[in-house]
Amino acid sequence: MENTAKAFTRLVDIMDELREKCPWDKKQTIQTLRKLTIEEMYELVDAISNDDYEGIKEEIGDIFLHLVFYAKIGKEKGAFTLEESLNAICDKLINRHPHIYGNTEVNSDDDVKKNWEQIKLAEGKKSVLSGVPLALPAMIKAYRLQEKTATVGFEWEDKSQVWDKVIEEQEELLEAVASKDQDHMEEELGDYIFSIINYSRFINVDPEAALERVNKKFKRRFEYIEDNAGKALADMTLGEMDALWNESKDRV
Repeated sequence: MENTAKAFTRLVDIMDELREKCPWDKKQTIQTLRKLTIEEMYELVDAISNDDYEGIKEEIGDIFLHLVFYAKIGKEKGAFTLEESLNAICDKLINRHPHIYGNTEVNSDDDVKKNWEQIKLAEGKKSVLSGVPLALPAMIKAYRLQEKTATVGFEWEDKSQVWDKVIEEQEELLEAVASKDQDHMEEELGDYIFSIINYSRFINVDPEAALERVNKKFKRRFEYIEDNAGKALADMTLGEMDALWNESKDRV
């Protein structure tokens, strides 16, 4: 723990020095850092997806740098200090874990999540959905919205009911396609995808991970076609490409 504290203090000291002496670091604002932070987060996600612990170690360091950078700017603006930010999360964790730091009893992780949401409301949150960032990618946002509302009982009883909803939304989508109303098609496609994401929760499959798995598989197989085509893809028939696609299933 002492070494961890020293390493963190070292990073804070370096940030102070860079902010004072480096022209690039002196120039940055929370707005200019924002897009860079998003990029760093995606790089961490890539490392996690690949079980690349060396990469995870590096990307965590990059994100720590960004967090310390925001805290430095916050202090300069007189808005908050790093210590205030760290103490705030410590206080929040203690308050929201009464089963650890109080007398509340829980029997499962679902109980923990339900308590968490109730405590947030008691703290003054106006909605159980208020903690879902507007900027989240749509698929992740849908999953989190469904998770949040489930903690207060707004939930199907079993996965068969959810699947019935998927079928219902599928039929409504096909009707919308038949109508050729573009706005209606978009709405019904959204409902259909939302219901699929809901079903994924009931079978304990992360839809983001599932889709990324398919993305990688598609990429591997299409690249196999490119590598083994023997001619330009534009000169191939669909049948020729499909034959290589089927061949790729046993190769990559």
